[in-house]
Amino acid sequence: MAFLYLQKSKEPETAGMKEVSENNNIPKHIAIIMDGNGRWATKKGAMRIFGHKNATKAVREAIEGADSLGVKYLTLFSFSTENWSRPKAEVDGLMELLVKTMSDEIPMLMNGNFKLESIGDVESLPPSAYKTLMRVKEITSKNTGLKVILALSYSGHWELTHAAKHIAQKVSEGKLNVEDITQKVMAEHLETTAYPDPELMIRTSGEYRISNFLLWQLAYTELYFTPVLWPDFRREHLFAAVSDFQSRERRFGKTGEQVKS
Repeated sequence: MAFLYLQKSKEPETAGMKEVSENNNIPKHIAIIMDGNGRWATKKGAMRIFGHKNATKAVREAIEGADSLGVKYLTLFSFSTENWSRPKAEVDGLMELLVKTMSDEIPMLMNGNFKLESIGDVESLPPSAYKTLMRVKEITSKNTGLKVILALSYSGHWELTHAAKHIAQKVSEGKLNVEDITQKVMAEHLETTAYPDPELMIRTSGEYRISNFLLWQLAYTELYFTPVLWPDFRREHLFAAVSDFQSRERRFGKTGEQVKS
């Protein structure tokens, strides 16, 4: 089990929290919006794709850091449905990088016993990216450790619309009654039906929004925002977020007194 002591600081490179406590509620599921690659590259006078290429270390640090804490699920917002509208050269570069990164990281995934999974409209990916994703998922399918879930060609609006269509189809076929549609039924038709909702969502780069990410699942998730740009994100930043999470009281509509009792 990993521990980290952090000192208070307003500098973007350190989030300034207490130690991560083994006995104080490690989140089972952490979701991350990996933001700031383009701005990181711009600051260095480089093209945006340079930032994406230099973000692979941050991904590895987040995976290995989450595993060291005992986190069971790590969802990484890798490519949104809205990202398809970016300049073609950037999208093409991202897809090529996705293929290379997934292939290059197979040894890391296998050595760490990590299982790669995905959510989103992955069939819309270019054939090479889709084929590589399926191959790496198959290679790691028997791994029993941390589940690394890539959100690819994903958005909350797409997911909810997709779920509504499936439920409507079942109703039209007489397989489901309208009065039987509950929150549980809705959740069962989401991309994340096999996973618990995230307890902690981290967004990098200093933006304070969730950007169409896991709209249903984040209803009671603790949100943590850091000014650190994603290529600079390291496990100490992850630990700072978890430490902050541990300091919060999660009431789920109850009073503080009810939670304590």
